[in-house]
Amino acid sequence: MKIPTIHGYIERRILINFTADPNAVEKIIPFPFRPKIYKEKAIVGICLIRLKNIKPKGLPDFMGVNSENGAHRIAVEWDENGETKSGVYIPRRDTSLKLNALVGGRIFPGKHYYAKFNVKESKGTFHIDFKSSDDTEILIDANETTLFNDTSIFETLKNASNFFENGDLGYLPNKDKFDGLRLKAYKWEVTPLDVLKVKSSFFENEEIFPKDSVIFDNALLMTNIEHEWKSETDK
Repeated sequence: MKIPTIHGYIERRILINFTADPNAVEKIIPFPFRPKIYKEKAIVGICLIRLKNIKPKGLPDFMGVNSENGAHRIAVEWDENGETKSGVYIPRRDTSLKLNALVGGRIFPGKHYYAKFNVKESKGTFHIDFKSSDDTEILIDANETTLFNDTSIFETLKNASNFFENGDLGYLPNKDKFDGLRLKAYKWEVTPLDVLKVKSSFFENEEIFPKDSVIFDNALLMTNIEHEWKSETDK
């Protein structure tokens, strides 16, 4: 599914990252993808992103739309033309914008579930929760901090930043294929978050992920990032 280059601004992006049992993750990843392993663990997570002035590149900002969005992500690899490629597989996306839910998978890559978001942000504190049309629920309470989680599998903020910066190519299921979409951030800068509470009914669903097979690892914050979305070849 090809779309024109989309331009806009990321007002806020929170990456909530978990380690996961590779065997559990393998069961929900379709061919040709496989889990990208970091220190013997699969890496999964949630992206909570507020987009502003989203529109085809070249149009004025006032013609753009704003939305809150959530995406469940799984770091993956695949073989392509004799090389190993990497990116993220996105099993589901949720959005506050009914237009996205309507055209997702038709005009815009990937199906989107409509969700009601509750967002409270003030002086470096964040509360975000949503409930989607199929009752999937997410919640996070977090504060800005200068200290990266010292129990993280990534050990340093730089290691984590590099890992997720390299996951800029995402594939979204769309009927019998996968729509490719690449995020081009004009700058890449993350800061750590101290997470007080986090919940995901998707990752806590023991019919998909056995108990204790998904464990919270760290959370990262990005703000005020100009960016583009570009279509990539479908799989």
